[in-house]
Amino acid sequence: MPEPILTARRVSKFFGGLTAVDQVDFEVYPGEVVALLGDNGAGKSTLIKCISGVYHPEHGEVMFEGQNITGHSPADVRNRGIETIYQDLSLAEKLDVGANVFLGQEKTKLLFGFIPVTDDDYMRAEAEKVLDRLDIRIPSLKQKLVNLSGGQRQAVAIARAMYWNARLVIMDEPTAALAVPEQRKVLELIRSLRGQNIPVILISHTMHDVMAVADRIVVMRRGQVAANMPRADATEELIVKHIIGASENGDAD
Repeated sequence: MPEPILTARRVSKFFGGLTAVDQVDFEVYPGEVVALLGDNGAGKSTLIKCISGVYHPEHGEVMFEGQNITGHSPADVRNRGIETIYQDLSLAEKLDVGANVFLGQEKTKLLFGFIPVTDDDYMRAEAEKVLDRLDIRIPSLKQKLVNLSGGQRQAVAIARAMYWNARLVIMDEPTAALAVPEQRKVLELIRSLRGQNIPVILISHTMHDVMAVADRIVVMRRGQVAANMPRADATEELIVKHIIGASENGDAD
């Protein structure tokens, strides 16, 4: 069994008198798609933010590729290779595909030998390379993102993560508000990441997506891990029971 690429141990996070995450153990292995499920308020988003550096846990530690990253800044965590793609995607809709792949790290060139300007051609060419690697087709990379579909925007966000050498990708509700064909494309992208040995943490309320791509399913409830099981052992009914806290006789806690 390979070593996990990410390990969270006994992680706890409090907000005043509220315990959002309570001594959670969580791990991800190379090339694995882990679905992180739970009702609203279960603690999954807080756990992810403790991993990505948005929150500093009060207790516990987060290890990534053998290094302790507990409490590191989001920029440092990202530089180490953990890319988080939130629902809003954090893309610039008024810029084209290449500019979004290089957002915040724009490539420049000198005009007339002394005037620095963005090198749009270079950024589009590099964006096209990574899109090809993911088998993504966008008719014109000169298009502004506002003119692209939801699925194409997701593809650009994933391409940006890949270009900057993401070692682990966290996806928060990636198929929400997408049409069925685009949902399928996003699931194909997740499989493509797995095929390149890049693990994915998938947060989703869409059970079909989870059952289609997950290798392992972790259910959180009231800030704790309620279940951690291989996809082969999971059924939708069993997952829902863990989410709502149903006991063996079918009653909820």
